[in-house]
Amino acid sequence: MAKRPGIFPTFFISGFECSTFKWKDQGRRNLIDETRHAQHAREDYCILHDLGIAVAREGIPWPLVDKGGSYDFGCLDPMIDAMNQAKVTAVWDLCHYGYPDDADPFDDGFAQRFADYARAAAAYVTPRVHGPHFFTPINEITFFSFCGGEWGWVAPYRNCREDRMRLRLALCRAAIAGVKAIREVAPQARMIHIDPLVYVVPPRDRPDLKDAAWHETFVDTFLAWDIIAGREHPELGGSPEVLDIVGANNYSFGQMEYREHGPHKALDPDDDRIKPLCELLGWVWNRYRRPMIIGETSGMGQGRAAWLHDVMQESLAAVDEGMDLQGICLFPAVDMPDWHTGEWLHNGICDLVEQDGDLKRVPDKDYVDELRRWQKELNRVTRLDADPFSDPVELQDVIDAAKRLKAKPDANWC
Repeated sequence: MAKRPGIFPTFFISGFECSTFKWKDQGRRNLIDETRHAQHAREDYCILHDLGIAVAREGIPWPLVDKGGSYDFGCLDPMIDAMNQAKVTAVWDLCHYGYPDDADPFDDGFAQRFADYARAAAAYVTPRVHGPHFFTPINEITFFSFCGGEWGWVAPYRNCREDRMRLRLALCRAAIAGVKAIREVAPQARMIHIDPLVYVVPPRDRPDLKDAAWHETFVDTFLAWDIIAGREHPELGGSPEVLDIVGANNYSFGQMEYREHGPHKALDPDDDRIKPLCELLGWVWNRYRRPMIIGETSGMGQGRAAWLHDVMQESLAAVDEGMDLQGICLFPAVDMPDWHTGEWLHNGICDLVEQDGDLKRVPDKDYVDELRRWQKELNRVTRLDADPFSDPVELQDVIDAAKRLKAKPDANWC
């Protein structure tokens, strides 16, 4: 029996890019198709099995399965069959930036429509998938609100701060309704609400923007989580139990210099204003005191292994400070295209290489070697056993490793 049983069957998690947004002038996009994940589902999940990863973020494409009151979830069957065979369970993303063509997030009926869909999705997947059940109702509400409400990248293509605020409130209302609907059919299901970790500083020559940068960091970053937790807009029905698990995404471009218009500018790796990841995690922990995961993290290109090393050092420092960090999601498992250019980002555990009209999965050896090193340090499995769901992960091993290694927070990304 575990001394400190974790929520998940493995400490390391992964996932697959699954956006289904309407993108600028390109119409509906489906990143599941663009990465050929559905066609390679068995191979993709076998890769995770062989890496000792028993949990993966997986998308349900709401715009494609919602037929206006009825649902066709058949497109999920290849993934469900593959994950069952590989003994991997899912964190189901129910809305990864995309919603049906005839839905309007500003409409009064949007939350109810999402709740109806969430209930139907949970009723479909929970009896079919082995292992525990996890859901992310609406992915990255804060970022979704920026790119759909203020920057005009994705539907609903709005371009002002006021619409960003309205969109965020509408998405929070829907997410809360979705949690309650899921629990009608799957009372034991756990919820993970994913948003980016953000730290924003004023430009060195614009001290007048200090307050705006502070507000972005300590108010805007947390407002969606605050609403879901019932700290703000309690009339929407949020509570700590609805928030459940906090998923904080960590990328280098999450630490930025404030810009008055458009996206902020990412700080350079040697910028002396960078904060250690452990400190950012501490802001989340001290605010909510809920279980946490790093919901997404990955370096780029040849920096993937070094990025994982830094993230692990910071994560163990956070554990040593008493934070309830339940897992780290290496995202994505296979590469994904840049939304703007279509070029492969080379941020996955596996690169995608075009070959004979298909996309071959090619593991990044340095990244995998670094994962293996940390699995051994934390006494984690390196390949899934016959029943990875029979026992929860032993978090005491992670706590012991944190104390043994004496990792300290460090702002150096280099």
